[in-house]
Amino acid sequence: MSNHEFYVNPLSTRYSGEEMKRIFSDNSKFSTWRKLWVALAESEKELGIGITDEQIAEMKEHIYDIDFERAAEHEHEVRHDVMAHVLTFGEACPKAKPIIHLGATSCYVGDNTDVILMREALLRTRKMLLSTVSALADFADAQKSQPTLAYTHFQAAQPTTLGKRATLWIQDLLMDLENLDFQLKNLKLLGCKGTTGTGASFLELFDGDAEKVKLLEKKIAEKTGFGSCFAVSGQTYTRKMDFYVLEVLSGIAQSASKFAGDVRLLSHLKEVDEPFESKQIGSSAMAYKRNPMRSERIASLSRYVICDLMNPAVTAASQWLERSLDDSANRRISIPEAFLAVDGILNLYMNVISGLRAYPAVMKKHLDEELPFLATENILMYCVKNKGGDRQVLHEAIREHSVKAAEQVKLYGKNNDLLDRIKSDPVFGLTDEELKELTSPATFTGMAEQQTEEYLAGTVRPILEKNKEFLGCGAVVDV
Repeated sequence: MSNHEFYVNPLSTRYSGEEMKRIFSDNSKFSTWRKLWVALAESEKELGIGITDEQIAEMKEHIYDIDFERAAEHEHEVRHDVMAHVLTFGEACPKAKPIIHLGATSCYVGDNTDVILMREALLRTRKMLLSTVSALADFADAQKSQPTLAYTHFQAAQPTTLGKRATLWIQDLLMDLENLDFQLKNLKLLGCKGTTGTGASFLELFDGDAEKVKLLEKKIAEKTGFGSCFAVSGQTYTRKMDFYVLEVLSGIAQSASKFAGDVRLLSHLKEVDEPFESKQIGSSAMAYKRNPMRSERIASLSRYVICDLMNPAVTAASQWLERSLDDSANRRISIPEAFLAVDGILNLYMNVISGLRAYPAVMKKHLDEELPFLATENILMYCVKNKGGDRQVLHEAIREHSVKAAEQVKLYGKNNDLLDRIKSDPVFGLTDEELKELTSPATFTGMAEQQTEEYLAGTVRPILEKNKEFLGCGAVVDV
């Protein structure tokens, strides 16, 4: 049967990168199960259980040659995925068959593998996040002195610089990085605590030696690269950990969606354009259009991730006593898909910011339209201080001229002629040179350029330098 005859998840076919898809592949999942069975057998042998080197060597030889068709046949019969793979592994390892999964419950491989894969996926996400921050830092540095109209409520406000605006996007992502690092540091394995978390089966296996039960768990953690296991658990690790991990991904999605929304607004204003290929079509009907479709896709995928956070929240809240199975089907979908979507989001983010084209002439046009109003306070103070003007008289003159200038703009669609009105009014006594200086955009951007330089030098660049070995993820957008 062709893939075109059945539903295929677009996260895999359109959006996520190869590395993230590999992490959550069946090969990765079930080979990790086998590695955990090897770690269990090795640790049990080291603690005195009668397992041979030959049995362990046989298991290691067959970690990757998984017969998925045979496993599917077994699962159809036994209706249990872990036992299906125990049987399949046992058929490949006849000498080791008697000791595979010895003393363990299904969650030993299921939960521990989920944690291992989430750690790998978080590390991949971290690299993508750092590369995105690096691209943003380059953009901010290049645009640190470019004046642009700032907006509050999407209404014209005091000017800023385009680079300063980019630092706001960076700051959000660095907060996400801080949260990611915290969760990564605190990831724990389930360990091997048995069917209800009491370790009863392993206590029996070691003839009542509780110290060996604890050592077994410590050895498994060390063999899989973890510092610790959960101190207590039911049959599963607490599902709150899934929530905290996906909370990191939701945070990244929130940051990316805010960035994408800003690009969409600025695209409407014609101040920026996201990358646009030479053969790209913006609209099937309107050939002239250049829709910000990549930013819209970021927003779309981000919405999915933000909503997906409800899944681990409800799952954590609804677990019964030592465990229930209503988490299983949900987690198979909600966790991998959150990572795949965020991988696609960050890939798009890097692509957009690396190729974002700014239009200074349009920014100047918008500044020129609003600066006359924004400059009136500076004009007022200058004329009082340097021209001997009466503050109250000048204030009233500015009010009258502003009302008339606004009428020309709003009622008749004309240009803002407020500065011409002020220049022509003898009460101000301003020359062309004085008026030009008082309305220079750089006069109104405050410390924006300085703040950008200081933030990049004091905060962003040190983080990137500390993590330089993780930089270099490229962005590839095929659709």
